[in-house]
Order: sequence, then structure tokens, then C-alpha cells
Amino acid sequence: MTSTASSTDIRQEQSPQERQPSWQQRLRRFGHPATGTRGSAPEVPGTPGTPGAPGIRDRLVPPYTEPSGRLWSTLGVPPVLADRIVRWSAWGGPLLVTLFAGVLRFWNLGSPKAVIFDETYYAKDAWALVHRGFEVNWEKNANDLILSKGGDVPIPTEAAYVVHPPVGKYVIGLGELMFGFDPFGWRFMTALLGTLSVLMLCRIGRRLFRSTFLGCLAGALMAVDGLHFVMSRTALLDGVLMFFVLAAFGCLLVDRDRARARLAAALPVGPDGRTPPDPDVAENTRLGLRPWRLAAGLMLGLAFATKWNALYVMAAFCVMAVLWDVGARRTAGARHPYRAVVRRDLGWAFLSTVPVALATYVTSWLGWFLSSDDGSGGYYRDWAATDGKGSSWSWLFPDWWRSFWHYENQVYDFHVGLSSPHPYESNPWSWIVTGRPVSYFYESPAPGRDGCPADAAEKCAREVLALGTPMLWWVACFALLYVLWRWFFRRDWRAGAIACGVAAGYLPWFLYQERTIFFFYSIVFLPFLCLAVAMLLGALVGPPRSHDTRRVAGATAAGVLVLLIAWNFIYFWPIYTGTSIPIDDWRARMWLDTWV
Repeated sequence: MTSTASSTDIRQEQSPQERQPSWQQRLRRFGHPATGTRGSAPEVPGTPGTPGAPGIRDRLVPPYTEPSGRLWSTLGVPPVLADRIVRWSAWGGPLLVTLFAGVLRFWNLGSPKAVIFDETYYAKDAWALVHRGFEVNWEKNANDLILSKGGDVPIPTEAAYVVHPPVGKYVIGLGELMFGFDPFGWRFMTALLGTLSVLMLCRIGRRLFRSTFLGCLAGALMAVDGLHFVMSRTALLDGVLMFFVLAAFGCLLVDRDRARARLAAALPVGPDGRTPPDPDVAENTRLGLRPWRLAAGLMLGLAFATKWNALYVMAAFCVMAVLWDVGARRTAGARHPYRAVVRRDLGWAFLSTVPVALATYVTSWLGWFLSSDDGSGGYYRDWAATDGKGSSWSWLFPDWWRSFWHYENQVYDFHVGLSSPHPYESNPWSWIVTGRPVSYFYESPAPGRDGCPADAAEKCAREVLALGTPMLWWVACFALLYVLWRWFFRRDWRAGAIACGVAAGYLPWFLYQERTIFFFYSIVFLPFLCLAVAMLLGALVGPPRSHDTRRVAGATAAGVLVLLIAWNFIYFWPIYTGTSIPIDDWRARMWLDTWV
């Protein structure tokens, strides 16, 4: 008997899910979703989800999750009060976490009363910038004079060659103008921005996961990270850079929700009350003015005007934002979402970010532009009138622009060629496991001095070590693997956004492994590591429809990890704050030889 195609080819009776190519079927073992679910909103780990398939409107703008009624009834909370708690927790929870972070960061902020690590550059540069508009060369004993005279020292007039843009130093200088030219003054603004970054991360996490609890958890994790804590209490540029990068991400996230809400509102409602996808609406709807994208361009410009590595972040975030627009139009029903984005969104997306960022960067140099070009102004300010005189471009561009362009070229050559050895330099491969932290300050006070116990057998140790809370960073290694799995196999845009933030702040440094670079540069992607850990902990707790035993076990495991991270931060507190401790206690905290 011969077989016919109709009797043997069982694919005719298979569902679309079963008719997938073999490679997709194999990937399903690892969690790859079935065909047809693309663009859906994956359930947020650890938070309540909506049973059944979400509608188009809910997929475009998923609702925020709320604690189940069973929780409130178990706690004996009346429904009216429960509703009020949920409503106020959206801001109340993040503000409480921020208050906790602020108390930690501002407590005894002026200690150590010293110029620690690169504060020797940025604190003085900031003071000169806010008074002269450009950086100057200071005397070798300037630090001692500043500390002994309370900052009452004359500002030199000779311009200095500096290699970082001015915004971060202007931020530090603002604190100096308000509170004086002393350690508290030059650390005030970094402490303030560090505290506000915790608030931003709580709100960003809430919007990202649609969960107030997970958002506050991400913020609390960053509040007890040692690297973030130390950077918030030190007048360096990288903490300022992190703030603007996180602010730009938050602006793009709000813009994403606003744009998707406009698409959802434009979709027609069917006679059955449901909102089906509409290709015409999805491909032709104009999203109008997008002020949050303009704000993102401003924040990216301020980040770029703090340190140049923000350029990589700007490129990554712009690509991410365009892909978010593609996903929104695809979810709304667009047959050709990329074509629709190119026609309707791409041009305005570019104009709202890149030109705004570049204009912000150039504007940040206004003090240098306004300085004199007779040799008494900023460094290289007179280049076009001296060494650059008679250039073939002199007829086309004004002198101030040619001098500025020459300065930027010199700075670029410096950055790519920097290879001076430093005892605390590190390879980016070691950053993710905190392999080589940076010592900002170290003293060995004798017994009875500077907090060292009088009965100590030998000298004490007093150190400020830029070390991330080890337990948090080591858990983050596994969290990154989970995020990558969820992005690649589950197509979870949240995981993709977190991975983008980490990659933008981390991967570019692998291009400069011969350059002198330091672990504290990783502060830029730390907020995204905290989001990754929060996502992993949410997954440990499990979805709300899980068995109670599963949920209790998951919540216990997640709680133990959070407590271990908090304990780890408390244990290393003395070497984050420069507190004098017996030398044996200091040695006990040097878990790795590379930390010394």
C-alpha cells in the first residue's frame, strides 16, 4: 500500500507551535517562547500577573501590580486602608529607601578631613571653574594650604591642561560655593546626586517591573553597595556620570510608556469591547511631541560633558529606544514595524537626542569660550591666534571654534594613549567580581590617636576602599546570566534594557585593556546590576500562581540573600568610611590578596 501526503504528513494537523523549525523546538527546552507570542509582555518575576492572554492595550501599557487581597486580610488591614497604602507606596516606598541612603551618605561626610585620591584634581578644578571659568595650575602644597586655611587661598591664574569636560566639576563646584572649599563642600553634591540616584532607581525599577516592591528592592541594594557609597562620599566625576546616565535611562523609559499609551489610545475598540490590533493605526499614527526624549538627550549631553565614555552609552541607548518603538508598533499590529519606525519615528528620535546632547556638550564649555584669547584665558584658548594662525580652515571657522577643536583633538590623543602604570589599575575582566578595588585613603594611626584604641597592641588601619559590596557583586554575576537568558530565550524587553545598560557602561572598556583604567569606572553600570539582582530575586520568589510551599521557599531564599548583602555592607563599613580599626580586623577584611 502506498501512502499519500495527506495521510502521512501530520504537519497539516499540527498547531503553529508544533510546526516551528527544529532549531526553535530545541530552544523551547531552554524557555524560548512559541511563535505568536512575540511582542507580548512577559510576566514580571515575583509579582502578580494577569491570568490568560493580555489584551493589546495591556500589552502596550501593562498595569502596575498590587499585593493580593489575601495579604491584607492576613495582616488584618481594612480594604480602605490597604488601598491608601498601595496608592502612597508608589512614592512613599522609594522616599523611605532614599532617606535611608541619604542618612548613610551624609553622615560624617567631611571625614576623612583630607584630599583623598583624585579629589586632588577635581576639587581644585571645580573651585577654579566656578570662579574663573577654566582650570588652573595649583602649587604643589595647595592641598595642605586649603585644609589648614579652610579654603581661604588665592586662585592661581595660569591655565591648566585638563582632559575631562567641565560639567562634573561644575557640579562639585556648586557644593563648594554653598558650603565652602573644604572636604564637606566638595563632597556635598556627589553625596546629593548619589542619594537622588537611589530614588531614581527605585522609581525606574518600579516602572520597569511594574512592581513597587522590586523597584524599592533595586534601590535598597544600591543603597548598601560599597562602591556606590564610597563614590557618593568622594568628589570624583564618575558618580556624577552615573547619575546622568541613569537619569537618561529613566527619561527614555517614561517616553516609552507615553508613546505606547498614545498608540493604545489610537487603536479602535471593536463591537465586543475588545481592542484588536490595527495595522493602519500601528503604522501611521504619529506620536507627536516627545518631551521625555528631549530630556533624555539633555541628560546624555550632560553625561558626555562629564566624561567622554558617555558617548558609548548614548549610542546604545539611542538604538535601544528605536527598538522599543519597533516593539510598540509591532504589538499594535504593524505588518512592517521597522519601516513604520523609519518613516514616523527615526528622524525625530535622532533630532531629540544626538543634536541636543552635542549642543549641551558645547554649551558646557561656555566658561572656556568666554575666557580671554590673549594667553590669559583657558588652556589652548589662544591656539588659533598663535600656533594655529594661517590654518587652511581659518577662513571658514571662527578662532574660538578652531581652538576648541584643537583642544578636543589633543584630549582624544591623551585618552587613547594613556598607559602610565598605576598600582591600582585593573583589567575590566576583574571588575565584575571586584577583583582589584582602589584605595582612596590609608593611614596607620598609633594607639590612642585618630580613633585607634589606646590599648591596641600595634598601629591601627584607617582606609577608604572603593570596593563594591562583595556579596552583591557576586550575586550580580548570576543575575546577569539570568537576565541574558531571559532576554535571549524569553524575549523579555526588561531584561534586554538591563543588559543594554550593563553593556554600554562595561563592554567598551575591553577595547582599551592596555590603557590605565580603574575598577571604580564600573559605577556607571552599577544601577543596572542592581536591577538585574532585583529581577533574579523576584524570580526566586516565583510567580503568584505558584504553590504556597514554592513561594515560601523562594521568598526565604531571596530574603536570606538580601540579608547577607546587607550584613556584608555592615561588615565592610569601617573600610568604606575611613574608620580606625585594629590592624588584625583590617586584615580579616582583605578577603583577596588583590584587595591590598
